[in-house]
Amino acid sequence: MSDLDRQFEYWNTAGPQKPFGHPLNLQRMSQWLSPESWILDFGCGYGRCLGALFDAGYRNLTGFDLSPAMIAAARERYPEISFQELHTATIPLPDASVDGVLLFSVLTCVPTNDGQRALLAELQRVLRPGGLLYISDLWLQPDERNLDRYARDESKYGVYGVFDLPEGVTVRHHDPKWIETLTKDFEMLALDHVEVLTMNQNPAQAFQWFGSKPAMKSPTQ
Repeated sequence: MSDLDRQFEYWNTAGPQKPFGHPLNLQRMSQWLSPESWILDFGCGYGRCLGALFDAGYRNLTGFDLSPAMIAAARERYPEISFQELHTATIPLPDASVDGVLLFSVLTCVPTNDGQRALLAELQRVLRPGGLLYISDLWLQPDERNLDRYARDESKYGVYGVFDLPEGVTVRHHDPKWIETLTKDFEMLALDHVEVLTMNQNPAQAFQWFGSKPAMKSPTQ
């Protein structure tokens, strides 16, 4: 994972103070995951999503984050849940070992194409065949403020939608075609469009993408 994709200092200092408000759609999740399912939250932050799942009766929950401060905050808020600090983007779990993965407001923090591809490949590795990947993140926004930022920084980063915030962090908003490309090795189950507030409390258009890891084919197929 590159320094741009990690931005450790920012997320370890400013991150625990930021509100993250993407809604967790429990009704959608229950179509594919049961309370007995093992669910991993990658980039779990201070544990908000797993806390909501715990309150809903889910118990096999594991959160990973690269920020020690985020993990400390998660453990304090939700001592019943397992939270682990990562030192690399490699998840210390066996292949095909978890039933579901949450990826909430993480792609926006991983600006490069290569970083996002590597992350999705690692999540696919730990998911069992038929397991659920649930992504919640931000589309490209149509307002003038964001369009100006996209245009300003496209030549700097080589990707339209990657831009610097004044507070010293680089983030990304996403073209639907890129999300389709990024998730091509999964089978899409549903795509919802939602309105959210960003971590700086600005209204934004977001998406919630649900997909499954394809089942492994037998040698005779």
